[in-house]
Amino acid sequence: MTFMMKVKADRDESSPYVAMLAAQEWFRGASKKKKNGSAVPTRIPQDQVPAYQYNMNFEKVGKCIIVNNKNFDKVTGMSVRNGTDKDAEALFKCFRSLGFDVVVYNDCTCAKMQGLLKRAAEEDHTNSACFACILLSHGEEDLIYGKDGRTPIKDLTGHFRGDRCKTLLEKPKLFFVQACRGTELDDGIQTDSGPISYTDANPRHKIPVEADFLFAYSTVPGYYSWRNPGRGSWFVQALCSVLEKHGKELEIMQILTRVNYSVARHFESQSDDPRFNEKKQIPCVVSMLTKELYFCK
Repeated sequence: MTFMMKVKADRDESSPYVAMLAAQEWFRGASKKKKNGSAVPTRIPQDQVPAYQYNMNFEKVGKCIIVNNKNFDKVTGMSVRNGTDKDAEALFKCFRSLGFDVVVYNDCTCAKMQGLLKRAAEEDHTNSACFACILLSHGEEDLIYGKDGRTPIKDLTGHFRGDRCKTLLEKPKLFFVQACRGTELDDGIQTDSGPISYTDANPRHKIPVEADFLFAYSTVPGYYSWRNPGRGSWFVQALCSVLEKHGKELEIMQILTRVNYSVARHFESQSDDPRFNEKKQIPCVVSMLTKELYFCK
């Protein structure tokens, strides 16, 4: 069904059998039942986490920073992003339900975005399993707007490289970007259908400084990203919907693949201006993750 919306523009690794059983438990979602019938994820002991999955057995899931830029200085020529508060509110609830410590920052300048992410990277994440950052703003390819101008996304995410943020080394660093990446419009097309593991025994290995990052963009390079003033952006609507239903059972790439499907199939623009009518959108995932990521412990 298409929604027509009016839009502005690892057990002991030495025992393969035991390790296999642990993996099977994990993939079944290994859950207990409370007396009231609600499912509670089973905590997998650290020595039972498969080597190909990120260890989530930490005191905290991690911090999630949401940058919600709605209003912009006149000099930028950028319009008010109506609907972005809906996105920020939905994302706050969604990531908090996954166990993240969520903080929202509104209408940030480029310097403020740089400063808050630099400080976040300098914090001690020893007791955290991962880190997440969500950027809601106007954008261009490889650029994101602060309220006073634009800045390269890489300058913001670079603070979390392995050689700069040691307490997040070998931990997933997730960045979600809801912003345009250009001005191209997707007309759509009609269809006929609907590993080597590293252990404490070898602590001196090297890993690439850009490893363990994931970037989930609302659209592909060069293209427009759609947002509904009343419901929020297509990407965030789909992301929150999938996370609410499957966030504690599916692996991150499965989650994002379902988000891609939802945006591609369930959303289409509706505008009085024929240039912007019946347009489509497809999110884009760039992953440097080195293991599978499940948000359940």
